[in-house]
Amino acid sequence: MDGDRYILSIYESISRLTRQMLAAARSSDWDQLVALEKNCYAMFAQLFASTDGRPRSAEFRRRKTELICGVLDDDAQIRMLVEPWLVNLSALIGNTRQQTRLSQAYQVCELTVDGHL
Repeated sequence: MDGDRYILSIYESISRLTRQMLAAARSSDWDQLVALEKNCYAMFAQLFASTDGRPRSAEFRRRKTELICGVLDDDAQIRMLVEPWLVNLSALIGNTRQQTRLSQAYQVCELTVDGHL
């Protein structure tokens, strides 16, 4: 496979992965989303290692642009689906921390009242 086709195949793999990531986000399958994101990261690493900076044909640039636009569109949709989940997760973590602090403070108060502190 020549360099142009190889690089485009990586872009196509990234595009497939982001579509799968979007499907996982739509179904709230966060574990699958994370696994796919790791695969996507590996594909980007492969892409960066393969880029040689030489001029490409107009057809190559057209296809690359088409694939990148699709990836960016998928990414924007994924972010819209993930952000509310992250806000909820952050709130849960914040509540857990607050409950832990209250529990610790209550234990200190109990020790003080019982005369053990």
